[in-house]
Amino acid sequence: MWRSVLAFSALALSGAGLTGCALNKFEQREPWRDQAEQACLAKKLVEQTEFVTPAKAIEGPGTCGMQQPFRVTRLGKGSVALKQRMTLACPAIAEAEAWLADTIQPAASLYFGQPVAEINAGSYACRGRNNQVGAKLSEHSFGNALDIMSFKLADGYVITVKGGWRGTQAEQGFLREVFYGACQRFSTVLAPGSDMFHYDHIHVDLARHDPRGLRRVCKPILKFEPQLSADGSVRPATRRPAPAYQPAPPQGPVDLEEDDPYGASPMSSRQAPRAPNPVARAPAAPSAPSAYAAAPPRAPAPRRPAIAAYEEPAPGFAEPLPLAAPGAMPGPIY
Repeated sequence: MWRSVLAFSALALSGAGLTGCALNKFEQREPWRDQAEQACLAKKLVEQTEFVTPAKAIEGPGTCGMQQPFRVTRLGKGSVALKQRMTLACPAIAEAEAWLADTIQPAASLYFGQPVAEINAGSYACRGRNNQVGAKLSEHSFGNALDIMSFKLADGYVITVKGGWRGTQAEQGFLREVFYGACQRFSTVLAPGSDMFHYDHIHVDLARHDPRGLRRVCKPILKFEPQLSADGSVRPATRRPAPAYQPAPPQGPVDLEEDDPYGASPMSSRQAPRAPNPVARAPAAPSAPSAYAAAPPRAPAPRRPAIAAYEEPAPGFAEPLPLAAPGAMPGPIY
């Protein structure tokens, strides 16, 4: 009998070991990842400073890692602090800096009359999507993704994605400008309303959804007309009514990033106290060009229809849609 028990235990342990290794056992590192990283480094798109410093190559476990990771403690030439240090590859840093310069800071100035001083974001982590053993590796595993949880303004006011997405009009407008600008730069952008995993953060990455890297995924669809142009300037005040909702055409299966940046330690809803902030009552008048435009101007990207099948309210934001709560039954997981 004891022999049978020992044999069964050994078999169970062996199976558990194989399951644990399944994270990277059969997945290969796509050649385009190293090629994109090398091209970014060759063009010197990331400037090394006391806040952005190179680190040793990260090799695994498995296919995780990057050739030339950077440790980042501040963005915008030191003007914006990071609540937690990020580890990213060159392409993600270059796009994050440009996004900060031509969207995030101009949007903060437009809606709150002051700049963003701190960002709470997640970065590199070698894990499967949704922290599931055996799942395809997350883009975070290659330093190719960020999860934005909150923004702190210069006066200390905190805008969380979880609370601000359906918060004051100023918060909603700011976060939607940030979301819309991200969709012009990153190949994947997932915000609250896209699925149950992104109810409290905005996920951005530079994954390739087709061989040439032309396909973009931007969810959810928003009835929102951005007030900022691609270069961060304020558009002429020509308000037009939001278009009527048109259901998105059926799409084939898309390989999406769906993950939880918090793992087993969710951010407390009390982390971002809502102190009175008079500047949030109404959008401020357009100010002079932002001093945070550290990244070179980029030609406006062609407007592509967002690939999604979700609906969000227009400014004014009547009839908000219910968001899936943690623990709800998920849809298809990629």
